[in-house]
Amino acid sequence: MTSRTPSTGPRPPKIRLFSRSSWPQARHLADVLRTETVGGALLLVGAVIALIWANSPWSDSYTRLGHVVPWPGAPWHLDLDLATWAADGLLAIFFFVVGLELKREFVAGDLRDPRRAALPVVAALGGMLLPALIYVSVILSAGGAGLRGWAIPTATDIAFALAVLAVVSSHLPQGLRAFLLTLAVVDDLFAITIIAIFYTADFQLIPLLAALAPIGLFAVLVQRGRTWWWALIPLAIAAWTLMHASGVHATVAGVLLGFTVPVLARRPASGDQSASGNHVTGSDQSASGDAQAGEGGLAAHLEHRWRPVSAGVAVPIFALFAAGVTLRGTDLGALLSDPIVIAIVAALVFGKSIGILGSTYLLARFTRAELDEDITWADLLGIALLAGIGFTVSLLIGDLAFGAGSTADDRVKAAVLLGSVISAGLAATVLVRRNAAYRMVAQREQLDADRDGVPDVYQNPDAR
Repeated sequence: MTSRTPSTGPRPPKIRLFSRSSWPQARHLADVLRTETVGGALLLVGAVIALIWANSPWSDSYTRLGHVVPWPGAPWHLDLDLATWAADGLLAIFFFVVGLELKREFVAGDLRDPRRAALPVVAALGGMLLPALIYVSVILSAGGAGLRGWAIPTATDIAFALAVLAVVSSHLPQGLRAFLLTLAVVDDLFAITIIAIFYTADFQLIPLLAALAPIGLFAVLVQRGRTWWWALIPLAIAAWTLMHASGVHATVAGVLLGFTVPVLARRPASGDQSASGNHVTGSDQSASGDAQAGEGGLAAHLEHRWRPVSAGVAVPIFALFAAGVTLRGTDLGALLSDPIVIAIVAALVFGKSIGILGSTYLLARFTRAELDEDITWADLLGIALLAGIGFTVSLLIGDLAFGAGSTADDRVKAAVLLGSVISAGLAATVLVRRNAAYRMVAQREQLDADRDGVPDVYQNPDAR
């Protein structure tokens, strides 16, 4: 009687962390990186101007400008000053783009695959929970004053981070760049949730329910491919106004509107070359399902239109009004020893990096996943430090937590700026050392493209 060796079947493929994404995803990532890098540079310009202006002999004019009310006595609580319009109004455009990006990631990006989504989601959670715990621990040890600002160090500023990344490390592998972008998108989702739940004041149910009407009409139009600006923009303004009147932060309306936009391109009917006259169709859609989702959907069209407005106008103007902390006559020793400042700086510099690096290590340890080849833990350390750059959303949460213009708000601004600069410096130190090595890797992997314009490495993953 012959013995039979039991068949174990094919072994499941190893889980690779930071593996290369599809070609359409890589093209989308490159477009986003270019826009956000320029936006990050403009953001830095706005912040520097604010700091110089607020500490110049003309600092009073800076303060007066922020307090100017364009429409005094306006109904629906719209008698806001310019600084509040920048935070509540212009940032709604930023969050609309975030909503579009989130929708795309969940429908056609890395977050649609649970295996690929696990890494940025777990890393984002670790990179938010540990900073919050550090902040709370420091504040409690100093008496407990300032606990309301626990969420300030949980956010990552993607534009600021990508601007630093573009300067110090232009040859970082695409997988790590995609991880940073996806991490920041998930981070924004959690930050939006925190703002909506924990920083809603004077909640009014009726305006909130009324806001669903323009959001619903907006959804009907975009789902049918109708991109009439004269209809969509008034509906978006109405949704923003009602959301603001409800007490929920008005930028949440931007995210909800972004969620309504379809990502997948509608397949044209027989003999019809365009489903709606506004969608992009062509050979890219036949390359893969990702190509159809990433290239042809209305979300891609609107994101292409509004991302430059967000990165090039909305966020820099917000930085101009939000970053102007006055240090003239300030006791720097007392400022640096303030519990709120210590808590935010420690949370951004140590909490973010340890949270992201530690959660990724634990995910690899308990799932037996491995880093993608040519990527080291030192690279991830640099990215984790880069995620400690908190600016736009951190300053926004600081305003919501302590009130714009308050003494605590000034300390928050100083702490966010200091923590972001330290994180950027440490990240640059790590990534610059790796850049020379990755320059050689990039030269080896930079294969000639075929006639279709798609590099061979994206058509044949084994061609590394």
